Amino acid sequence: MVNKKFDFSEIELKETLVTTKRVSKTVKGGRIARFAALIVVGDGNGHVGYGLGKAAEVPEAIRKAIEAAKKNIITVSLKGTTIPHEVIGEYGAGSVLLKPATPGTGIIAGSSMRAVFESAGIKDIRGKCLRSNNPTNVVKATFDALSQLRNAEEIAAMRGISVEAVKG
Repeated sequence: MVNKKFDFSEIELKETLVTTKRVSKTVKGGRIARFAALIVVGDGNGHVGYGLGKAAEVPEAIRKAIEAAKKNIITVSLKGTTIPHEVIGEYGAGSVLLKPATPGTGIIAGSSMRAVFESAGIKDIRGKCLRSNNPTNVVKATFDALSQLRNAEEIAAMRGISVEAVKG
């Protein structure tokens, strides 16, 4: 299985802030305002992770999100500068469709998915949010889709046959 947890200590990670939002909790004395930050980290070479941090101040929320993202890194199967096959990922009400694209196409996707693709090192891809466009659910659905990707070598190893037999 390729998508196991990755040791991030030996790679250089680039951080991308996807969104910050002000959240509040109502208590007996009134409302307590806090901030939530969603961060995507990646090395641009097939390793990417996301994290959500909440704190009373934005910089602290970002720091917590970066720590959470480093613990949540997965390895993505790539085929050159794109993905091996079409895939649909879901999380909650969020659903995303990812399609491979020919070299030179670029990243055709919304801002939340774009941050994930750039951090993962995917240069040519088409992505579409099918249901919810909530940034948190879109990022989690994108990670679900990326974790489902398998290339021909992985499928051949799982089935115990040669790569040529898989390609047909």
